[in-house]
Amino acid sequence: MKGIPQKLEKWRIVNKKLAMKKSPFSKRFPIFHSPFSIPHSPFKSFFLLLPFYFLLLGASDLNEQLNIRINNGTQGELRDRADMLVRFGGQSQLQGNLDKAIPYWMQAAQIYHQIGDFQSVGRVYDFIGLAYAALGDYQNAEEALRRRLGVARDNKDLPGQVYGLNNIGTVLLRRGSIPGARTTFEEALAIARSINNVEGIGLSLSNLGLAAFGSRDYNQAIRLYEEALIYRNRAGEPIGKANTLNNLGDAYRARTPHPVPRSQDFRDIIGAYGAAMRVAEAALDRPNQYRAIDALVSLYSSTGQYIRAFELLEDRLALDRSTENRRQEITTLQSLAKLYLLVGKYGEARKSYRDAIAVARVLQDARTEAILLGEVLEILPEP
Repeated sequence: MKGIPQKLEKWRIVNKKLAMKKSPFSKRFPIFHSPFSIPHSPFKSFFLLLPFYFLLLGASDLNEQLNIRINNGTQGELRDRADMLVRFGGQSQLQGNLDKAIPYWMQAAQIYHQIGDFQSVGRVYDFIGLAYAALGDYQNAEEALRRRLGVARDNKDLPGQVYGLNNIGTVLLRRGSIPGARTTFEEALAIARSINNVEGIGLSLSNLGLAAFGSRDYNQAIRLYEEALIYRNRAGEPIGKANTLNNLGDAYRARTPHPVPRSQDFRDIIGAYGAAMRVAEAALDRPNQYRAIDALVSLYSSTGQYIRAFELLEDRLALDRSTENRRQEITTLQSLAKLYLLVGKYGEARKSYRDAIAVARVLQDARTEAILLGEVLEILPEP
């Protein structure tokens, strides 16, 4: 980062080898000890723009309303500039351009650092790290999130440490390091319990459930998710609750891959995903809502309950169109086409594919259009 005094203290990074590699973080970006103790966040309006994989980790922390004193007009102008950059990054991310969002957030982090707002620096590094993770760049994701954790530790921000550790653990999970992720989540849980941070306890337990799921210990995952839901309910976190309910449904389904309709296992799976869908819908949490709908469609289709599967896909399509989400509309139409093929309704399948192709053309997405054309050409003539 240009413009930062080189003589100041360097970031404390756990993995020194990572710090020496060339990356967007290879230049020195020092940490100050924040003189401010008032909870603060410039991200209240931006928070509502973030999609699920950003909201999942540190959601309540990011949504705190901040009130940090401004020393002079110049600092106020700098803060306005940083806040604007955060919003620009959010807009780019919503448009699916995470590679464009990251530079905005990097610039914002530099300005917050310059004016001494280290809580905001840490939170912006959450965005950066999770964006890299979404792009599959786990090395830079982990490095950014360890910087976020460094900010929290230097400023004795225990809630920030809880969320920072959970974010790092999530990246470790995505990298396939289940033991490392479990240890990180356990450290987060211990800190959260020590300060009675209900949100952090729920998040850490839910993530420990993911680690157990990754180890194929589905019964342990279910127990952890069920305990996490107790704290999610206490915290009043609908997005976190919907996520944990979806995770619980996944664990039930993994434990019983081929449930018999109307059995207790089947009811457990339907109950978890159904609750996730309702909670997410009420919270306008579209990613979790889509996730629950898709899981239910898969379950009903696999057990021959096609009428209910079609009803859910029609609901999904109505959601796509009411929110003008063209990408999801293509996905829904493609799923409808495949379900029509499964039940032998080839004409309806072709129509759904044609509708999906029309949307792809509106988006000028030649690659998706070509894939859809290939699929529709494979449909055999009706007998």
